[in-house]
Amino acid sequence: MAKILIPTPLRQFTRKQDSVTVHGATVGEALNALTSQYPDLRKHIFNDEGKVRSFVNVYLNDEDIRYLSKDATAAKDGDTISLVPSIAGGSAMVSPLTELPALSNDEILRYSRHLIIPEVGIEGQQKLKAAKVLLVGAGGLGAPLSLYLTAAGIGRIGIVDFDVVDFTNLQRQVIHFTSDVGRKKLDSAAEKMKAINPNLEVVRHEVALSSENALDILKDYDLVVDGTDNFPTRYLVNDACVLLGKPNVYGSIFRFEGQATVFAYDGGPCYRCLYPEPPPPGLVPSCAEGGVLGILPGTIGLIQATEAVKLILGIGEPLVGRLLLYDALTMRFRELKLRKNLDCPVCGPRPTITKLIDYHQFCGVPQPGAAAPVLETNVNEIDVLELKQKIDRGDDFVLIDVREPHEYKICSLPGARLIPLGEFPRHVGEFNPGSDIVIHCRSGVRSAKACAVLRQNGFQHVRNVAGGILAWSDKVDPSVPKY
Repeated sequence: MAKILIPTPLRQFTRKQDSVTVHGATVGEALNALTSQYPDLRKHIFNDEGKVRSFVNVYLNDEDIRYLSKDATAAKDGDTISLVPSIAGGSAMVSPLTELPALSNDEILRYSRHLIIPEVGIEGQQKLKAAKVLLVGAGGLGAPLSLYLTAAGIGRIGIVDFDVVDFTNLQRQVIHFTSDVGRKKLDSAAEKMKAINPNLEVVRHEVALSSENALDILKDYDLVVDGTDNFPTRYLVNDACVLLGKPNVYGSIFRFEGQATVFAYDGGPCYRCLYPEPPPPGLVPSCAEGGVLGILPGTIGLIQATEAVKLILGIGEPLVGRLLLYDALTMRFRELKLRKNLDCPVCGPRPTITKLIDYHQFCGVPQPGAAAPVLETNVNEIDVLELKQKIDRGDDFVLIDVREPHEYKICSLPGARLIPLGEFPRHVGEFNPGSDIVIHCRSGVRSAKACAVLRQNGFQHVRNVAGGILAWSDKVDPSVPKY
């Protein structure tokens, strides 16, 4: 029997199980046994042709077997099969022929603990001062990155961000303070960075990174550190780095788990080698939807900062061809081997992507600020004020909450029945198709999916609460906490 490790985004389909033991003589048989036991999981692992989907990587005992036949790869008793879906000594960045900037006496004192390390020394600190690093994002990962790269003595740090600080950021984005709520993240971050190290040059890019501006922004930096939180920008950063020949220091976080590696460097794989295609929209929740342990970005961000400094100095062994996985709950690190995909459309020997594309279209998500697409299921919406009137009148209707139990404990609507979205399809048969059914969640995204499930099963009187419980707090009852 083999044990299959289930990643967090897919545990909603395995009744929260983080591992499942199955029978199977091969990896393919084991995966089929898993999806037979949990049928809702199948479409997230296999495509319509029965092949493992391109955004899911399969490892056998930490060995990448993506390009091997799953049906021919033996799975012995005690083997571990890992599913890793997408959730972001080398040569120095500074050429030895480059004239390095001098260090002042104040800088020599400031960086003295670096200078007495033989692997850094005066020349290494000069390389750090000469280096130009771009941080994409000033949020969870960008916060520790900016603090530690600033303290390390990087000469120029560019930051791409157009967001403002809000209260929900403060639990993990440690560069921002309570007094910064409402400020631009760029202004907040730059102020702290200059306070730490006045020798630093901070370059602010107050834009949304796009296919139109990415190459122009990235070209002036030695390396890029990816601290983004969405798939379109991850693919955009990757492709721009490959096209420009810039290393991409990657990190990603979700709940208690993190990943880190270095892409597009020294002949190693790129992000598309690991994940040729993005997961379907909504499969992997954002931090706003799924949550994240506030300390986790610090761990992954510091790993990224360490890799950036090593690349600049040209010391140690960078995370090229190696994916580092971190589980904060068990305090365990695992390392998986990454292979370069010889058929990669952007970094392979015969690339088909030679310029930046429409990444929102590629990932199947709408452009920021674009009108929301009309759902194919024609799900109707109900405003929270109308819902309040229905409750006050005592109307005969069913109110369903599809959030998770821990969210329900934070706040709830009167009379709502809790059925988490992952369990919802199993409860469809409990409802009367003729009933008036209203469904809500935190913001209206998950409840729209639940409405679609009912519509597909013939229910006609189904409505989604527009804006979810957040809108209820805004328009009906401010005492209901927002999260």
